[in-house]
Amino acid sequence: MILHAVESGAGPPVALLHGLFGQAANFGTVRRRLSPAHRVLALDLRNHGASGHAPAMGYPAMAEDVLETLRDRQALPCALVGHSMGGKVAMMAALEAPAAVARLMVVDIAPVRYDPAYRALAAAMAAIPLRPDLTRTEADAALVDSAPPDVRAFLLQNLHFGTTPRWRIGLAAIAAALPVLEDWPRRDVQPYTGPTAFVAGERSAYIGADHRAAIRALFPAARVVTVKDAGHWVHADNPSGFLAVLNAFLA
Repeated sequence: MILHAVESGAGPPVALLHGLFGQAANFGTVRRRLSPAHRVLALDLRNHGASGHAPAMGYPAMAEDVLETLRDRQALPCALVGHSMGGKVAMMAALEAPAAVARLMVVDIAPVRYDPAYRALAAAMAAIPLRPDLTRTEADAALVDSAPPDVRAFLLQNLHFGTTPRWRIGLAAIAAALPVLEDWPRRDVQPYTGPTAFVAGERSAYIGADHRAAIRALFPAARVVTVKDAGHWVHADNPSGFLAVLNAFLA
């Protein structure tokens, strides 16, 4: 699948991959700050943003979407940066096509299985009645028991209000795929030996000490960096701290 992309700048290519329920616009600040020295492509992964919808959401399929899109735009090899679910997609792309990934940055995720955390949230989103008079206040109220205010605002960016309210994302496909997205596929691949950084949020538990062995097994050159004053959404919680790490890594 050729993915929707937002592109700016010129120079060595850098591709940015968002997390679950996100979109390319989530990396707006990062894209603009990198653009003076890099060709930056922020992608909408399948079933997200303005990209196409499809029932399959395994990491190999999503990694191939990314590689196909960047190949089509003549943006390979590139530096690949992925957050959360996008980090798992980026890892898979690097493992499947190492020559296409000049360097890899994985933001607050590891190549491991995580406990279910979003299934109830996806069900609450699907239960919002998409009637013509639906208001943002009503949609927000429907998610009060499932998410804090900042997460609700993030999620509702995906809901189009108007005469016919609709989810821009492929919500049904995403909800069905959550068991796959929570996991990490076991595949017979060689480790990716290119320059690699795993970036953790100081307040996040997504990259723990018990994940280091799994990281090193697949990415032996990896170093782990922690960004202070940041939770799971590292690039949103501390943009300047994240950009300092990213710019140093790209340099």
